[in-house]
Parts: sequence; structure tokens; C-alpha cells
Amino acid sequence: MKNPTQFNILLGASCSVIFMAALGMAVWGAVFGSGRVTHHRIQGAIVLYLLIALAFATLYKILITLIPDAIFPAIVGIDRIVVGSHLVYFSLVTLTSTGYGDIVPLHPIARSLANLESVIGQLYPATLLVRIMTLHLNDT
Repeated sequence: MKNPTQFNILLGASCSVIFMAALGMAVWGAVFGSGRVTHHRIQGAIVLYLLIALAFATLYKILITLIPDAIFPAIVGIDRIVVGSHLVYFSLVTLTSTGYGDIVPLHPIARSLANLESVIGQLYPATLLVRIMTLHLNDT
């Protein structure tokens, strides 16, 4: 489909968010469940962190579909692949709290999403490290 409708974009993005949430819950259970700390758990934790970034990028896609000027510079009118890569970039920059400032949330909902993502980006690694250390200490 060359030019999808707004409904099709919203439907596809919503399904992606639901899928990522379900996958994230499954990975969360495997990473933070009881048992030994293995490299698989650490890889799962990294996957979960990146999944959070992808889920937020998809939420930003839903937002700019509904409110095109929610993020500056406006990236709605360019190629869909470029829009996706810009949103993943913005999401990773926000999640890691790098904050280059080249893409800025303008709308209050976009700012709230960015704030939520940056808080999750700070708390997740801290929580992960504490949980993995606790599991490791319980093994010894």
C-alpha cells in the first residue's frame, strides 16, 4: 500500500504496541523470575530495554499520526521508513537520556510520553542491576 490511510496507520501501530507489550511481559517473566543468573537472562534484559524503546517509538508514531505537529521538526510528510527510523532514534535518545535536542516533543502529550520514557530509561537499568545481583547472591 503506497499511501495508507490514517486508520490503517493507527491500526497497525496499535497492534504493534499490543504485540510488544505481550512479548515484553513474557520476557519480563523470564528475566526477573527466580532461578540462576545466566547470560540468557542478561540478553533478555537487553532485549526488554530495546523493546521499551520500540514500543515508545510506536506510541510516538500514533501520536504524530493524530497530531502531526506534536514533535519538531515535523517528520510526518516524509517517507514512512525515514519516519520510523527518526522515531526509533528519538525514542533511544530519550530512553537513554542523551537528549541531543535535534528532535523535540512540543505537544503536552508528546512531552509526557518523553518524560515517562526517560524515567523508565533511568529506573530500568537500576532495577535490573539490583535484581540480577539479588539473584546472583541467592545462588551463592
